[in-house]
Amino acid sequence: MRDEGRHDPDLLRYYGEGREGERLRSGSGLLELVRTQDLLRRFLPEPPASVLDVGGATGVHAEWLVTDGYQVDLVDAVPAHVEQAATLPGVRARVGDARDLDAADAAYDAVLLLGPLYHLVEREDRLLAWREAARVVRPGGLVAAATISRFASLHDGLRTGMIVDEEFREMVARDLADGQHRPPPGKPWTWFTTTYLHLPGEAADEAVAAGLESPEVFGVECSAGLLPEAEIETWLSDPDRRGRLLWGLRRIEREPSVLGASGHLLTLARRPG
Repeated sequence: MRDEGRHDPDLLRYYGEGREGERLRSGSGLLELVRTQDLLRRFLPEPPASVLDVGGATGVHAEWLVTDGYQVDLVDAVPAHVEQAATLPGVRARVGDARDLDAADAAYDAVLLLGPLYHLVEREDRLLAWREAARVVRPGGLVAAATISRFASLHDGLRTGMIVDEEFREMVARDLADGQHRPPPGKPWTWFTTTYLHLPGEAADEAVAAGLESPEVFGVECSAGLLPEAEIETWLSDPDRRGRLLWGLRRIEREPSVLGASGHLLTLARRPG
């Protein structure tokens, strides 16, 4: 298993400060959670299937998966995340690296990569993560990988007004040029941390290169992610409006012409069986 030294120090510091635990509890983060649940519940095998949650952080997804009846193992590179996830009933958590999983071949019915591909900024490292997921999932099993859109920083800047900042615009220009998101010194936590931003179809190409088949790309937040945070919470807090929002987003979630508007993308692929 690879050690922590293979990870970017800023990445470990960023998440080591406990930033991930509450991110998916409000605003656009809550929309990301609700839509990820919506998608996975449609495509995961029926419980009590076994799921490996790679890069599962503090267990936000593992918690609801266990509640749904799945058998969940969680792996994360940040020890503080693993300590917190291990307190969740039914979740078995351990420190590990998406590029070198401590698991047997074909050990799981499904594998989730809902974070590792953000921070593996080199293509070869991302392919290693995809290949490891393909190795440990059973033949015919599902691999679901989240990525951040190449256009996410630009859209965030327009929605929040940060686009007026010259340093922010320079960072966005680099994001758009090559996907390498590198916040300037002194502002890494405000503007996230070192990240790779995918073009809409890029993760599907990576999945195929890693030996998986039939990849499909879905927008997670889709265009609703461009709404102000308060408005997103208003839609999600009312059951009727929430249902209508999900109804609408399901109808554009695979539309190639609007995928880039989504802050996050979910790519589903299968191990040949």
